[in-house]
This record gives sequence, C-alpha cells and structure tokens, in this order.
Amino acid sequence: MKLPIDLPRPMGSSAMSVATTTRRHEPVPAPPRPETLADLLKRLGGIPASRVRLHPPPGTATEEDAIRSNESPFRTAICELVDGTLVEKAMGWEESAIAILIARLLGNFAEPQELGIVLGSDGMLRLVPGLMRAPDVSFVASGRLKRYKQGGERYPSIGADLAVEVVSKSNTKAEIARKLVEYFAAGTRLAWVVDPKKETVRVHRTPGSFVLLDSGDTLDGGDVLPGLRIPVQKLFEFKGA
Repeated sequence: MKLPIDLPRPMGSSAMSVATTTRRHEPVPAPPRPETLADLLKRLGGIPASRVRLHPPPGTATEEDAIRSNESPFRTAICELVDGTLVEKAMGWEESAIAILIARLLGNFAEPQELGIVLGSDGMLRLVPGLMRAPDVSFVASGRLKRYKQGGERYPSIGADLAVEVVSKSNTKAEIARKLVEYFAAGTRLAWVVDPKKETVRVHRTPGSFVLLDSGDTLDGGDVLPGLRIPVQKLFEFKGA
C-alpha cells in the first residue's frame, strides 16, 4: 500500500542545516567542536560510539585521511567523512545482499541503454568539500558522469541521481534523515530507504516527505530511470529461501 508521509524537518547539528543551503562546491563550515562524546554522537545522528574512529581525533580528519583509510590494504570498514570525523558505515550480510541485488537490477536496466553507472557501498561521493558519503547503492546519470571525468577528481564532487540506503541495525532515524538532507542538497533527485526488517521501501523525492511501499507495491525509477520497475517483494525474497 502506498502511503505518502511528511517528515518533520531534521533537527540537530549545524552541519545538517548548512547542507540545505550550501552550494555543492563550497566547503562545509566547521561546526563548533563538541564538548563531549555525547555531543559528537548526537551531531552524527545518535549513532553507536563503536562506529566513530578515534584516529585521527574526531573533528580533525580530512579528505586525505578518509582516502587513506578507505584505500588501505588493512581496511576493516568503509569510512565516511562527516564533521571532520571518520565514521564507519553500517552494513550486515542481509543488508549487503539487498544492496547487491538492487545494484544488479539497476545495472541491468541502465547499462544497455548507457544511462549512467551504478556504484556500490564503497563508491565514495564528495558531496561538498569536507563531506564524503557512500550510499549503499548509487546511480549517477551519464551527464553528471561526463562532468566528473572532465574535472579529473579522484572522488567525484557530485551527488547521486538515485541514492539507496539499506537500513542496518546500527543506523538511526536521525542519521538517515541527515544523510537525505545532504544527498538532496548535493543534487540527488530520488532516494530509496530500504528497511529489511519491515520489508518496506521509503521513496523520497525530497528529504522531508516520502511514499511508503510494502511487499504488494512496485518501485519505479521516476524521472531518474524512466521505465524501471522493481516489485518490492523481490528485494526480500532471499529471506525466505
């Protein structure tokens, strides 16, 4: 059943409110340094402390630190760069299986038509200088991809046209809400928030409102991937295998 729902505007860190108004190519102003660990975790969306890297110290990490961490042969987790802090991405085997399935379905649709590329959870995007995110699945349309290639950047300074987040146990509502604000501020046009536990998908065309789909509904690509249709039930079929 499709249920349109409006969300209250996300509250919290200054970085989140900045993301709604900052141009994509302007650096994110440094937020006030948190006084306590609790302040830091709240700013990051109430995430578990176990996902916060302490080296380099929170608030001091740079894009170079994020690149070094993610390209290290000893990497144990993918890290995003948020408010000068390296934050480990949350992902379990079930969430990974769903993300890979979505990536495959998007690729099978987009690649024959040369519509763009599909990235996985290690496809880091530089939303603005100092803010690096890696959606669980991203689709970047060919037009944006050409502009990135012309710029010659190591990581693209673009948002995904379609961003997908598969909710894991350590993701919080505030964290996902913040990510959506940042994605759409960077140019995302469509976002799916997949909940494996509830077997639902939230379809966002803005950060603050969504349509809720369940197993009887069908996802579509909207104006990002016209003609794409995926039964929601297909995303969770492996759970009954």
